[in-house]
Amino acid sequence: VRLVESGGGSVQAGGSLRLSCAAPGVSLSPYYMGWFRQVPGKELEGVAKFGCDDSTSYADSVKGRFTISKDNAKNILYLQMDSLKPEDTAMYICAAAYCWDPNSIAYRGQGTQVIVSS
Repeated sequence: VRLVESGGGSVQAGGSLRLSCAAPGVSLSPYYMGWFRQVPGKELEGVAKFGCDDSTSYADSVKGRFTISKDNAKNILYLQMDSLKPEDTAMYICAAAYCWDPNSIAYRGQGTQVIVSS
């Protein structure tokens, strides 16, 4: 499964971005999907997850500001990011896990860079 992220960029604090994760020709329905972020020198951090039962969960640091969604017809996962803060600056990575093993990342994209300036 090839995952391709897009939508990153530079924005001022308080601004918004919408990230997309496309899986050309592959249905996302059988997968537990998630957005992660990574800053150089730090561990991969889970940001938002979309469960196989269509449930969603968020890291405390982004609750109320980020929204994860999925378009099954287009095979695209989204991350709407509002009220961005400088500490949201990171490489954002889309990942997929099999529903029967949601704790193990099976596929991941290359990432899209988000820079938030104060």
